[in-house]
Amino acid sequence: MPANSRIAPILIILMALSLFSCAAMRRDAAIDKERILAAAGFQMKLADTSDKRARLTAFSPQRKLAAQTIDGQLRFVYADAEYCKCVYVGTEQAHQRFQKLALEKRISDQQVQAADANEAAAMQWGAWGGWGPWY
Repeated sequence: MPANSRIAPILIILMALSLFSCAAMRRDAAIDKERILAAAGFQMKLADTSDKRARLTAFSPQRKLAAQTIDGQLRFVYADAEYCKCVYVGTEQAHQRFQKLALEKRISDQQVQAADANEAAAMQWGAWGGWGPWY
């Protein structure tokens, strides 16, 4: 069997795994954002009918907050037709709470990353010697 015919299936599998991991990361990011929206006081409504699903799919932008006027009031809307199949709607106060909570989460994530890096550095990996024939 030629080398090229053995490499092609491996490349296809690697590409599929890469696409799957990207989709999983987008889904996780959407879930994180939706949790913050709920904590900030946004109301969530499911697209539980075909008409609502069609409206949700047509809404732009998807998975981004957008200012809208609803019943003469300023509201902030987050539509997710792909993962939760729902819409979140919040007031200006809920939007301000969302901004605060999102900032706190970013700071917390950065602190966790720094702590992980410090912990890894404290292991002093060089003192363990080589890890295989490639050293």
